Amino acid sequence: MTAMLEMRGVSKSFAGVQALRDVNFTVEKGEIHALVGENGAGKSTLMKVLSGVYPAGSYEGSIVYDGEERKFRDINDTEALGIIIIHQELALIPLMSIAENIFLSHPPSQFGVIDRNMVYRRSRELLAQVGLKESPDTLITDMGVGKQQLVEIAKALSKRVRLLILDEPTASLNEADSAALLERLRTFREQGIASILISHKLNEVAQVADRITVLRDGRTVDSIDCRTERVEEDRIIRSMVNRDLAHRFPERKAEIGEPVMTVENWSVHHPLHTERQVIKNVDFKVRRGEVVGIAGLMGAGRTEFAMSLFGKAWGYNINGRLTLEGKDVSLSSVPAAIDAGLAYVTEDRKQLGLILADDVRKNVTLSSLYQVADRGVIDDVRELKAASDYRNRMRIRCSDVYQETGQLSGGNQQKVVLSKWLMTDPTVLMLDEPTRGIDVGAKYEIYCIINELAEAGKGVVVISSEMPELLGICDRICVMNDGAFVGEFASADATQEKIMRAIMRNVRMSGNGAAGGDARAEGAMQ
Repeated sequence: MTAMLEMRGVSKSFAGVQALRDVNFTVEKGEIHALVGENGAGKSTLMKVLSGVYPAGSYEGSIVYDGEERKFRDINDTEALGIIIIHQELALIPLMSIAENIFLSHPPSQFGVIDRNMVYRRSRELLAQVGLKESPDTLITDMGVGKQQLVEIAKALSKRVRLLILDEPTASLNEADSAALLERLRTFREQGIASILISHKLNEVAQVADRITVLRDGRTVDSIDCRTERVEEDRIIRSMVNRDLAHRFPERKAEIGEPVMTVENWSVHHPLHTERQVIKNVDFKVRRGEVVGIAGLMGAGRTEFAMSLFGKAWGYNINGRLTLEGKDVSLSSVPAAIDAGLAYVTEDRKQLGLILADDVRKNVTLSSLYQVADRGVIDDVRELKAASDYRNRMRIRCSDVYQETGQLSGGNQQKVVLSKWLMTDPTVLMLDEPTRGIDVGAKYEIYCIINELAEAGKGVVVISSEMPELLGICDRICVMNDGAFVGEFASADATQEKIMRAIMRNVRMSGNGAAGGDARAEGAMQ
């Protein structure tokens, strides 16, 4: 079959760092082509070249589309030909309606006046195509992330998409929403629309992809035709990281000591709907040298619980007893929590964990400025040394610590966030979705860091939507539902089935599975 897209010998560098090296990549009409690789392998860079974000002249190589060589100047050139990219961070305006978001850049008009009847009629047609039953008047802020992702696809369809590029489309979706999105890609395939799927979820890739291309260090290292070859995750992983991961999770001999953090009768109300109790009189304990996992469905209250402990960063009318290293503490602010030895790594590293426009150096030292300051003035030499030490310790891939953090891959950004909190030398570290949106190689490195913290006598709490992850790295798993802990398992006794049984039993008893907290704050159990 003749390829609709050919990228030939594409190379691209940034400030002397080679991001792409002579990459060849093809897509056929109506094909789902998966692009996989470690963070920093060059996947997003290649797609930005294709979509015109990086214009012709800023890279080497050529792009042939529909049999003709193209030199795209910007994203408008690619969209005019039906090449549409949907980035991992959705480009929707929360306080505008679905219809307004879909046609924001290209509203149908008559005599220079927007034809609102046409806008709403076309919006309803497009929503039906992607399987959404919402009214075009619905505000984006009133929708879950899964439905917002479908609105982005509807927006792409409104531009007569022929080649759809999706960058980590299921990273923040629950299992049901992910399945619905993948089914939509199959439907597009039947309609002749080609898709390029960038994903770290190899099980999803294997389900839908016709072909898989693996990038490593900016080069194409493997290509699999799923229609004629057997898809083996081990082969993909081996190609991605250039080594066998015989064990997805590093081994660790736990040496668990006395309780280092104890929470008793903890209750939290919603900060806006103050009559709603989100966390319901829970008890929780973490021991020295222990890794404790918290499992639960969307809205179970996991993130709200962690943030309420961390200097009351979330919630209203917070009550209960919190003990750190045997001492009662009242942490009324984030600085107070840091001083007491508590740290919290947010699940949203881009919005809440990092200042993307600042360099690696400033992000690493942000929570520990007193360590690199003299009489309230930052000592540049001490700051540089501290940041460089963490860069080496955490194996952060960057040109130097003066590189802008927003230019790093997701896995390296996550290492910067971890460095920021490790520099505070916490007694207890709470990690909220610490491996979301990063590849298997970077995940393994973060698991090793968690082990090192536990071996150093720290208490570690891991909130994760991936049950295999919790089973692989935790000594104990607590199950949360509707703002309360409803089950607890030692790692030796825990299974996915037992955890889900505990969750679903209590979902039926409560009539729902939501604590009613911040919808953005919770991922769903995968």
